[in-house]
Amino acid sequence: MDSLDCDFAPMKEALKKDIHQVISALQGSLEQIEDEQDDLFYHLQCIKEVFLNIELKAATFYLNCYLAPFTEKYEALSACIQNMSKQRHGGLVVVQREDSLDRLVKQGVSIKAELTQALLESIFYPGNPLHDGAVVINQNDILSAANVLPLSERNFENQKLGTRHRAAIGLTEQCDALVLVVSEESGRVSFAYEGRLYPITMQEPG
Repeated sequence: MDSLDCDFAPMKEALKKDIHQVISALQGSLEQIEDEQDDLFYHLQCIKEVFLNIELKAATFYLNCYLAPFTEKYEALSACIQNMSKQRHGGLVVVQREDSLDRLVKQGVSIKAELTQALLESIFYPGNPLHDGAVVINQNDILSAANVLPLSERNFENQKLGTRHRAAIGLTEQCDALVLVVSEESGRVSFAYEGRLYPITMQEPG
């Protein structure tokens, strides 16, 4: 990942707090490992959940850093993704950065309207003819919807990735765009960048 102009101090403090929690949990597990009555498996599961939480927090922080220079509408985008996640409305949102997408994206329906939470949610509402394709955002505008992205040709059999996720990875393998994905099956949110997929947790805009 390239360098970011972000304030890392709050994230570092949050990560240090979480890591201390992991250390404390590990120490507790070591003390209890000889106790036959203690459920070591439960302790390990709790530690695993803390590690996953650390990863999610870091990914969310980096997502904000990547989006901020390219759209002032991050709060609207974040709120939309949160609602879609809660309702399990699948979605695919391309945030264009510096590279042109003309040769990579099969053009869908032109929108050319200011990005708002209501408009973006309506596009991905189930039953809307535009909801199956990708939305392309440039700066503060929705350029188009129902776009078709190139699918990654890598083998994802072990990861069981759906078409949306393969499309997000496929596009970001070929350009510097950032792509948000909401899973219709689970409601989980991820973002793709430089051909890699990162899970994120969406928080209410502060």
